[in-house]
Amino acid sequence: MPSRRTVIRTLAAGAAGALLRPYAALARAPCGATPLARAIPSSGEKLPVIGLGTWITFNVGDDTVLRDESAAVMQAFFAAGGRVIDSSPMYGSSQEVVGYGLAKLDRRGDVFSADKVWIGSGDDGPAQIEESRSHWGIRRFDLLQVHNLLAWEEHLPRLLDMKAAGRVRYVGITTSEGRRHEEIEEILATRPIDFVQVSYNVLDRDVEERILPLAREKGIAVLINRPFRQGALTRDVVQHPLPAFAAEIGAATWGQLLLKFIISHPAVTCVIPATTQPAHAAENVAAATGELPDEPMRKRIADYVGRL
Repeated sequence: MPSRRTVIRTLAAGAAGALLRPYAALARAPCGATPLARAIPSSGEKLPVIGLGTWITFNVGDDTVLRDESAAVMQAFFAAGGRVIDSSPMYGSSQEVVGYGLAKLDRRGDVFSADKVWIGSGDDGPAQIEESRSHWGIRRFDLLQVHNLLAWEEHLPRLLDMKAAGRVRYVGITTSEGRRHEEIEEILATRPIDFVQVSYNVLDRDVEERILPLAREKGIAVLINRPFRQGALTRDVVQHPLPAFAAEIGAATWGQLLLKFIISHPAVTCVIPATTQPAHAAENVAAATGELPDEPMRKRIADYVGRL
């Protein structure tokens, strides 16, 4: 099988032209439909409920062909109505690739920039944040999060001070794959944060018990990572037919059905699937149009996927 790099280089001329091609048609959303947006509880500012993650997919180094491919993903995402892009210093070259795409597409003014501090020393946090900001090429971040709670006792007060000084708009914390949920609950209950980021999908539902209800009670926005289990979930389900009932809520693909399940939870503010495909970025945003599953439909989806 040819490598991804080989295929992309072979198609480089076409990929370069693709950046100029409108992607709204790829979203498969009804004509004139606007993707669902939800308010950030601490401010009332509304965000589209489908964002874009960059873990692994944007870690392409200095390769200009692969950077252009990532920029094409961003172009499709913006054209479909997306705004929230999430990255981290942990993600290799992803921050620089995001900055490259924002500059190439001239979309710095359109993005809701979500990044993280991820370093063991609180004293080193400000320098890392400044380096991240430089990679993005933006004036300030919209959201800064303590990644995987690393040294959160040191970083969180500094981020809150930055918010008070107007150097970041929102502050949050993150975890993934079900780790450190008790600590997450403690922070949600006692600290004045704006966002929490956790893993949640149709199979990994632990956060439904306490974290999502607590976030809603405390007025904290929720970002969702690993909606497709880093692609493993979609690779499994696409081997089976999309259930006929997916059409009842306007889900044309497995990806849209899985995303609709997530965003139908009232505590969820935004989910951040990652992709290397422009068409998938637009398709993901389109999951935020049309009907959302009610409780009986959510159970139907979960039961169906659970049996596969």
